[in-house]
Amino acid sequence: MPETAAESRREELLRIAAGLFAEKGFKNTTVRDIADAAGILSGSLYHHFDSKESMVDEILVRFQTELFGRYDEILASDLDARTKIEQAVRLSFETIDRRGPEVAIFQNDAGYLGNFDRFAYLADRNAQSRQVWMTLLTEGIEAGVVRKDLDIQLVYRFIRDTVWVAVRWYRPGGDLTPDHVADQYLAILLEGITHG
Repeated sequence: MPETAAESRREELLRIAAGLFAEKGFKNTTVRDIADAAGILSGSLYHHFDSKESMVDEILVRFQTELFGRYDEILASDLDARTKIEQAVRLSFETIDRRGPEVAIFQNDAGYLGNFDRFAYLADRNAQSRQVWMTLLTEGIEAGVVRKDLDIQLVYRFIRDTVWVAVRWYRPGGDLTPDHVADQYLAILLEGITHG
């Protein structure tokens, strides 16, 4: 079914809001900022959304539903343990490339937003992310492709912190493609940085 003009405008407003939330932070972005960037009066924004909280909520729910659906596909696949880890890392960088503003909002504002009941699901998503990686790493240990002498909690934190922080420096359309960055991260993660 073709998108209506109202649906198209709504999507455009969400895209503008996501960019501003990512750049300025959710708290520092006003409804007026969003309206100004969209070339409309602030009151006109309320024809589509009742608040900026509704906007960021929709942005984050969509983004995370898509991301975790794809993680679930990796977990449920018949791929070997190492390939699943590789696919999850590649998916993460692909997501940073395609959904950078959404990733930045989650990275920068989830702690603040999580203080409100409406955004309680963000803590659930954090726990779900941890579970995805712990499952992948546990499967890796069981398959003999991840060292069992390592603290699996620290390995998870290392992967989480080094992968997702890339949203702060990675630029879509730049010299580095998400595949190139994923190749380098996987080489470091799986092979190390020293010879022998």
